[in-house]
Amino acid sequence: MFAVLPTARKLLSRLTILLALTWLAACQPTGLTGTGGGPSINPSAPVPVALLVPHGAADENEQKLARDLENAARMAASDLQGVQIDLRIYGTAGQPEKAREAALAAVSDGARIIVGPLHAEAARAAAAAAGRGVNVLAFSNNTRIAGGNLFVLGHTFENSARRLTRYAVSRGKSRFLAVHAENLAGDVGRAAIETAVLDTGAQLVGSVSHAFNQDDVIGAVPRIVEEAEAGEADAVFLASNTAGALPLFTQMLPESGLDPDEVQYIGLTRWDKPPQTLALPGVQGGWFALPDPAKSAAFQARFKEAHGAAPHAIAGLAYDGIAAIGALVRQGRRDALTHGGLTQPAGFQGVEGVFRLRADGTNERGLAVATVIDRKVEVIDPAPQGFGRSGF
Repeated sequence: MFAVLPTARKLLSRLTILLALTWLAACQPTGLTGTGGGPSINPSAPVPVALLVPHGAADENEQKLARDLENAARMAASDLQGVQIDLRIYGTAGQPEKAREAALAAVSDGARIIVGPLHAEAARAAAAAAGRGVNVLAFSNNTRIAGGNLFVLGHTFENSARRLTRYAVSRGKSRFLAVHAENLAGDVGRAAIETAVLDTGAQLVGSVSHAFNQDDVIGAVPRIVEEAEAGEADAVFLASNTAGALPLFTQMLPESGLDPDEVQYIGLTRWDKPPQTLALPGVQGGWFALPDPAKSAAFQARFKEAHGAAPHAIAGLAYDGIAAIGALVRQGRRDALTHGGLTQPAGFQGVEGVFRLRADGTNERGLAVATVIDRKVEVIDPAPQGFGRSGF
């Protein structure tokens, strides 16, 4: 049995209380925006919900992720009060064809909504198999697959870029330079930065791309400095992460004359993952976005207490998906799981902060803005607690 020392038990108790306050519930039971696209349900009876996770995947890490997603979903279902969720688990092996078969089986078994699967192509296959009559809440963060009956629950570049750009503009920044890799992630990141900058009325003074290799990253440094100086940039948006070009850029750009005291470095990805990133000299003073730290810590502590290990970084998405369904069903509406019900504007209080699903299948999430000081994360602008407030 997992043992907890007395002092730690008190802390976990407080965290459990905090999480209880943030168990997913609709912020306000107002404004369902239509009823098209989705099944009618009987809210007083158990609601069949299918969970598609990569059980049977060849990769061991993906198998662990599948277990964490299932455990988080079961935790959410057991936390619901006044709502009965008939949770049914289907393995996809992380493959599109298996996801299609799982979705067909789930619909045939009577599922009224599908949560998962994980990968973009698997999600697309599942949504196509489910058809317009059943909505799919995928764990993907690829907004390019969203739309129709397919929603993405994952943390997106669009949300991070929007949050960081608005914060930067509020701090007097107005001229942005984007730096991105020449691959799918880099392309999506660049588009997110460009859209966010234009939406705030600021100016994108340039965009520098580089191949996904060390030589080209090093070769891009003088081009970035030249573009920044020519465009009089006061902020440089780096789309890369620690596994990519981030370590080299944050070291070499200041050495090449792009002074962090004059030009704000902003990261599209999280600079606290993995923790070793915080030791990089170049990330000190940079800005990045992350989910509500207090709520995230509460969920992680509770999951670890129940299962003996910390959850995977995206396990909370499974909790959010199941509990959002429960919150909507609790309203007693037969159209709770239709497209209009899922996109109710009030949104939900998730285990990592407030979020809502948009009509185009994407999502909005409340994020905090953080910086790195002396190798430690410091929140400089808290995550918003509702929509229409600071941070959105």
